[in-house]
Amino acid sequence: MKKALLLVAALTIAMPVFAQGAPGPGFNFAAGLGTDLLPNPSSGKLESWSKLAFQPELSIGKFGVGLDLMLRFKLASDGTTGFQLYEPDWVPQAGQNIFDVYLPKILYVRYGTQWEDPFYIKMGSISDFTLGNGLIINNYSNMQFLPTTRIFGIQAGLDGSLFGVPYVGIEALTGNVTKFDVIGGRVYVRPLAFMSNFLGKLQVGAIGVYDKDPLLYAGSPYNGVASSPIYVVGADVTLPLIQSPVFSLTPFAEGAREMNKSIGAITGIRGNILKFIAYGAQFRYFQDGFIPSYFDANYDRYRADRFVYINKTAAGANYNPSWLGTLGFNLFKSTLSFQATFDAPFNWQPPSPTDNPADYPHAVATFNLARGLIPNVSIAAKYEKFFLGKTSGGNVLNDLIDLTNSAIGMKVSYKAGSAVVGMDYSYIWNPTKGSFDVVSSLSVGFEL
Repeated sequence: MKKALLLVAALTIAMPVFAQGAPGPGFNFAAGLGTDLLPNPSSGKLESWSKLAFQPELSIGKFGVGLDLMLRFKLASDGTTGFQLYEPDWVPQAGQNIFDVYLPKILYVRYGTQWEDPFYIKMGSISDFTLGNGLIINNYSNMQFLPTTRIFGIQAGLDGSLFGVPYVGIEALTGNVTKFDVIGGRVYVRPLAFMSNFLGKLQVGAIGVYDKDPLLYAGSPYNGVASSPIYVVGADVTLPLIQSPVFSLTPFAEGAREMNKSIGAITGIRGNILKFIAYGAQFRYFQDGFIPSYFDANYDRYRADRFVYINKTAAGANYNPSWLGTLGFNLFKSTLSFQATFDAPFNWQPPSPTDNPADYPHAVATFNLARGLIPNVSIAAKYEKFFLGKTSGGNVLNDLIDLTNSAIGMKVSYKAGSAVVGMDYSYIWNPTKGSFDVVSSLSVGFEL
C-alpha cells in the first residue's frame, strides 16, 4: 500500500511539471534543489533530507493559484542505489487521513484581499488573519510547522455592499479544513450605512472563535491530559473616521470573554500618515486570567500550554490596565518595511511569577526587504519576545536579548538571472521542552 501511494505521489509531481505550456498572464514557476532539517519518521531525530521542489503559480486579476509540489528524499550513504522518500509527505501518518497529506499540495487558491475587496477568499496557507481589532484573533497563521508540515485552511469574507446591501457583512476562518479544529467568524453591521458621511462606515461586530481540540499538535508531555473544546467570544465597534492619502484615523473598541469567564477590553486608534507611516495605540484592561489575542500568529505552537493555563486558572478579582503601541514604515514602493509593536501592563511585573503572557511586557518586530532596493536580494525577518523580565527579575531591556521565550525567523534569498539561492531558518522557544525548536531549509533553484 505504501509503495502504491509513493508511486501516486511521484506521478502527482511529474504530471503538472511536464504538462506546463507557455506561461500565461501572471505565470510564475519556481524550482529548487536543497535540504530541509526534518524529524526521522521512525526515530523522531532531526536529520537532513534533500528536496526537489516545484512551485508553479498563476494569477489573473484578483484570482491566483499556486501549487507546492515537493520530493524530499535520502540517498543511501553506503554507496548503493538506495532511495528513500520522506514518507510523511505522501503517506498518512498516525491521526492523519489522505486529505491531510494531499490538500496541502495546493499552496493557495485566492480571490481578492481582506479589507480591500467586498468578497475575498483564500484557501491553503494562511499567514496573517485578523478578526475585528485583534483582541481575540490577531495575525493567526497555520504555517507554524513549515517546512515539516503544511496545513490547508480557509479564510473568507463577504460584504453586503457587493449586492447593494452595505448594512451587513461576514468573515470566517478555519485553520485546518480536514480537522475543523480552529473555527472563527465575525458578523458585522453598518447601522448608519444610509448616511453619506463618515458615520455611514461605522461597524458593530460580534466575534466567536472555537477550538475543538487544543491538544491536536501536542507532544508526549500532554499524553495524559484530557482535551476539551475552548472558545472566546466578543464584540467590537470600529469607525473609519478619516480616510485620506495624507492621513487616516480609525478609532475602535473591542471586548472579549474567554472560557474561564475572564474578560478583557481594548480601545484605541490606528491609521497611516502619508501612506508610508503606520501607527497604532491602545489602552487595555484585562481581568486576571485573561489572555489577549488568544489566537495569535504562534497559536498552533502554544495552544496546548494556553489550554492548560486557561483550564486551571479561573477569572481573578483584579483588573489590570495595560497599553500597546505600534509604529511601522513602508518605503520605496513597499520594497522596504519595518514594524515594531510593544505592549505591557502598567505594573510591568506581577507580584509573583505567572504563566500568562499578558502579565509581562511583550515585543514583536518585523523587517522586510524586497528585491530591488539591494539588487537581487530579499530578506524577511521577525523577532518576538514573550514574558519580558520574567527570567531576569524584572530587567526588561536585558531580557530583550535573552532568547528564552522568543521566536525568531528569517528568510533570505539571492537571485542571479533565473537562478535563486534561498535560506529559511526559525528558532522558536518550546516551553514544554524547555528548549528551542530549530527548523532550517536551504535551496538552490530557478524562477521564470
